[in-house]
Amino acid sequence: QVQLVESGGGLVQAGGSLRLSCAASTSGRTFSRYAMGWFRQAPGKEREFVATIHWSGSITYYADSVKGRFTISRDNAKNTVYLQMNSLKPEDTAVYYCAGSRDWAGPHTKYDDWGQGTQVTVSL
Repeated sequence: QVQLVESGGGLVQAGGSLRLSCAASTSGRTFSRYAMGWFRQAPGKEREFVATIHWSGSITYYADSVKGRFTISRDNAKNTVYLQMNSLKPEDTAVYYCAGSRDWAGPHTKYDDWGQGTQVTVSL
């Protein structure tokens, strides 16, 4: 299994930006063939899909709620996936999780490995 560790969360004002990182403890060969995704869970809410990226890095999908504001990217040389979050809103407040999969099905990808999460809080 692959170990995933998120970082970069924090407190930011509405309209501000944060960049989350997810570092994978695995071989470069494994990561380069791993589809990755970001999810989030707010208090009292179910975990929801945010974004996913194909192992090639060239195909991405986003939840409607974050389209145009968030960007998922990856650096396979660093075994790292990023989530750039701009124009943040209070409703973006949640614990953000990264996840990996040995297969990819766009926004319907089923994930095998999960990180521990990082808190993002957006104030008014």
